[in-house]
Formats: sequence, structure tokens, C-alpha cells
Amino acid sequence: MPAPDPALTVSIVIPMFNEEAVLPLLVDRLRPLADGMGSTYEVVAVDDGSSDSTPVLLERLRREWPQLRIVRLRANAGHQAAISAGLQRARGDYVVTLDADLQDPPEVIPEMLRIAQEDDVDVVYGVREDRSTDTAFKRGSARLFYKTIRRLASTEAPVDAGDYRLMSRATVDAVNSLPEHNRVLRFVVPALGFPSASVGYTREVRAAGTSKYPLAKMIRLSVDSVTGFSLAPLRFATWLGLLGGVAAVGVLVYAVFARVLGHALPGWTSTVVIVAAVGAVQLLALGILGEYVGRMYAAMQARPTYFIAHDSLESSNVPGQPQP
Repeated sequence: MPAPDPALTVSIVIPMFNEEAVLPLLVDRLRPLADGMGSTYEVVAVDDGSSDSTPVLLERLRREWPQLRIVRLRANAGHQAAISAGLQRARGDYVVTLDADLQDPPEVIPEMLRIAQEDDVDVVYGVREDRSTDTAFKRGSARLFYKTIRRLASTEAPVDAGDYRLMSRATVDAVNSLPEHNRVLRFVVPALGFPSASVGYTREVRAAGTSKYPLAKMIRLSVDSVTGFSLAPLRFATWLGLLGGVAAVGVLVYAVFARVLGHALPGWTSTVVIVAAVGAVQLLALGILGEYVGRMYAAMQARPTYFIAHDSLESSNVPGQPQP
């Protein structure tokens, strides 16, 4: 694995999965910006097992853009795993993580770098101050998601800050040292507690292609976030058990008094309702426990979340070059 290079100021890590439609647009905006920063840089494009023409386009672009570096994963590992792979391979003093869809504008990167250097902070978050281009459902669900996580996990993760951020080398090294599997970086980084700042921007519409985060993946991300950063669901299961016990005692007292007063009637409906309610609570508690046990099982297996198939730096050894 390439070691950090003190001659490189910035590494821009971009996870990509089937981004053939948006890739030329991304390069048209990102390359002039990066060349004009006046700092040495590399762009680490992490190909997350794309099945379209993304790998071919990347190889073609690399012939014209020496600072473009391609890290290809052997199979699709997921967005968070692809970012983690990029962080492991990035060599710059500062590392920016950016999605390829151009919803988070790359033009914010110079401002992030300036704030990090002038204010001496380790993390600069990109905060979506204007999300009017997103659907009402996505805005509402995202707001609920962040509020829930902040309340359950007591984390100070900025609201409306996704995976667009700049991190110092110390922050990246700290993240890379964590043994956690299925980590959600938008909460892992704030949990480190390093000095931070933020930059606001207007979220744009996706430039081309389709979203790689359908509802099912968003739900999976939410579950990983909750189980990875909070014990509240376990305590919730405990409280459900206690409440179920109190309800059972109440039903028992009622049955005894009804028997004494001679009002006891055989009730099939009430029996079925009580049994179904208790069964539902038990299944819910088991499901919550299962999520945590599953995470423990995955951690004990210690299987890598991704496998590197190719790193263009190791085959060509092209360093980042200073730009005018």
C-alpha cells in the first residue's frame, strides 16, 4: 500500500459505480478546479466493481491526466466501503471525499482547504444548506434520520452533512486504524471529536445517470448507523420486556378479581390478542438483539469489506505534480 507523500497536498477520493454518463462532466469541472488550486494533488477514483464503461473511460482519462489514479475493487463492495478503500490509499496531507454525481459541487474544495489551513482544523464538513433540488420525501427522511441519530447516539454529526468533507492526514490515519466493519463514515468522523468547521453550499441535481442509493440501501445505512453508534435499541428492547411484564401482572390481577367476583367468562378473542401482543414484542426484541449479534459475528470473522484488484499508482508510479 502506498505510503503518505509529504509532497502531495490534497487527495480527492471519488467512489464510482456505473458512472459512465456523469464521468466526462465530472472531469470537465474537477480538473480545471484542481489545476487552479496551486497545490499538488491526486484524484483517487475508486471503481467499485462497475459493470458499464466506467473502467474504460477512467483508463482513457488517465493517459491525459497524470494526477488521476485508479483504484479498482474486485467486486461491488458498497459506497462506504469504496470510500474506505480510497482513504486507505490516499497519500495527501488533506483528503477530500466527493461523490461523482456532482450534486455536491467540487467548487467548494478550495474553500474547505483554505479553512482547514487558516483555522487549523482537522475536518471541514460540506453542509447542504439548500436542498430544494431533492424531493420532499428525501428532505424529510434525511432530517428525521439525522435528528434520530443525534438523539440516540449523542453524536455531534452536523445535520445535512453527508460524505462530502475534507480531512487532515491525522484524521484519515485515525479512521484507517479503526477495526470497525460496516462503518458509516458520516458518523465515524464526528465521533473522533477532532477540531472541525463547516462550509455551506447548495445541493445540485444529479448531473447524469441514476442514483446508486435506492430506498433499500438507505434503510440499510440507517440500520448500520443506529446499531453502530447507539445502545438505545437494546435498552428499548429491555423496556419493552419490562412493560410486557407489567402488562402481564395487570392482566393477572384483573383475572383474579374477575374470578373472585364471578365475572370470569371464557374469552377466546382476549387470549389471542394478548398472546399476539406478547409474541410481537418478543420478536421485535429478538430482531434488535439479532442486529447487534450480527455485527459482533461479522467483527469476529474479520473479513475485509473490499478487495483491491488494481492500483494504477503501483503499476505506473506517477506522482502528483504541482500546478501553476
